[in-house]
Amino acid sequence: MIILNYRIETSGSIEAMAAKIASDQSTGTFVALPGETEELKARVAAHVLAIRHLPDAEQPSIPDAGPGPFKRADVDIGFPFDAIGTDLAALMTIAIGGTYSIRGFSGIRVVDMKLPKEFRGAHPGPQFGVAGSRRLTGVEGRPIIGTIVKPALGLRPHETAAMVGELIDAGIDFIKDDEKLMSPAYSPLAERVKAIMPLILNHEQKTGKKVMYAFGISHADPDQMMRNHDLVVEAGGNCAVININSVGFGGMAYLRKRSGLVLHAHRNGWDILTRHPGLGMDFMVWQQFWRLLGVDQFQINGIGSKYWEPDDSFIRSFEAVTTPLFSPDDCALPVAGSGQWGGQAPETYERTGRTVDLLYLCGGGIVSHPDGPGAGVRAVQQAWQAAVDGIPLADFAKSHVELARSIEKFGDGKAA
Repeated sequence: MIILNYRIETSGSIEAMAAKIASDQSTGTFVALPGETEELKARVAAHVLAIRHLPDAEQPSIPDAGPGPFKRADVDIGFPFDAIGTDLAALMTIAIGGTYSIRGFSGIRVVDMKLPKEFRGAHPGPQFGVAGSRRLTGVEGRPIIGTIVKPALGLRPHETAAMVGELIDAGIDFIKDDEKLMSPAYSPLAERVKAIMPLILNHEQKTGKKVMYAFGISHADPDQMMRNHDLVVEAGGNCAVININSVGFGGMAYLRKRSGLVLHAHRNGWDILTRHPGLGMDFMVWQQFWRLLGVDQFQINGIGSKYWEPDDSFIRSFEAVTTPLFSPDDCALPVAGSGQWGGQAPETYERTGRTVDLLYLCGGGIVSHPDGPGAGVRAVQQAWQAAVDGIPLADFAKSHVELARSIEKFGDGKAA
């Protein structure tokens, strides 16, 4: 059985609305059906498994929902496996997609999903994940430290390469194109790859360390996305940024089956699904689809994010992508980003269970360091060393000038 947890809100009967989800999203419609036999319902009809009442809402989540009071509850509904199978498009359509159109709700949100053992092995899952990301970057015992090419848009290939060269020399582990950069006329992907990969390969030949560069290869046409993928592979690259909402389930499945790259997922667009607490769906649910499809690294904001997401939400996202669905191999590497610099390292370390299994991604927090991107890399490395060793950043900065200068610039939380 596939079990979905819905947080429902209604001015009507909670029990009646829960039953309506189960009926409408499986065998039923608005009238009795002559073919809806008891035998058929026993095989494929959804069933309400549990109802946990919550405090009433003061205001309806959907405007103009009529007079209250607006009752709330968490409702578990089980869908027989025979009704859905392991097709993720069917799962999204039946268990999630249609629920939002049901009349009578003043709010509905999908907050959890539990998949049965039949899903284990039904989809490829991560090809590289945590272990593969560490192996390819050569980083053990500490976070993988990464940055994003900034400005996000506008740099030409040779200008991007100049910044990449400085970052490589500074000891960076990971660099990525901003998710907004794919293949614009001023910086075609082929030209960007041609300018950047020789620097990475030359550094690898000299030092044995291959910096992981994630090129933006997303495209609405899966065939073109594969051509972009092949450009990167043929040049010796090993990672790609995928705007998963933009390419969709089908695009991601098509790419993963043929991919030789670490797939770094950017979740732009997820916010549309989740920002209203009474509507949409939790990341806990949404991320399961993408991990099954094969995401290796999952970008999930961070502590003190520059965006709307509160820290507690980031922690829940971190826990979600690092909790096995069926085995540790299906976990994605969590990527903490968005307004990060070394200053968030101690709290990130403590609140994520004192783990160093993450990619710590700083854009402006590295490239805008007052002494240049190279000093920015060293400052973040120093901050994480202090965090793991339990030394306050201010104390560690007394003997580490890059961290001290970083604190001077970013310490107010506004510049990164």
